[in-house]
Amino acid sequence: MNKVILMGRLTRDPEVRYSQGENATAVARYSLAVDRRFRRENEPTADFINCVAFGRQAEFAERYLRQGTKIAITGRIQTGSYTNRDGAKVYTTDIVVEEQEFAESKAAGGSAAPVNNYQASPAPSPSSDIGDGFMNIPDGIDEELPFS
Repeated sequence: MNKVILMGRLTRDPEVRYSQGENATAVARYSLAVDRRFRRENEPTADFINCVAFGRQAEFAERYLRQGTKIAITGRIQTGSYTNRDGAKVYTTDIVVEEQEFAESKAAGGSAAPVNNYQASPAPSPSSDIGDGFMNIPDGIDEELPFS
């Protein structure tokens, strides 16, 4: 199965082109900045993922999506390669967008700055009653679990 679900902000306005021929199809390309869940020192805090949408999805992107807009997309990963003008082989990875939708209200998206809607809880101290952060499972519960 090849299924991708992402949520992030557009790094630039979508670039839309139309295919040639009798039935011209819209093709939109944009990049999403997707925050990393865990951050380490001296590493980027987001991944920049190239996305491509076709047809009605591309027309939606052209009409409504702008730099800084937070969206959620579903799609599939597609890899490819080509030889550039210098004769070097270039490998590509894109997300082919199947669905896209706004991930915040218009009022909340007033700025292009990232907005975190969650409050991180502080890590427990080693001397706290929580121990290592895992819940203690009572004895004898194995019989009640629907799986083993």
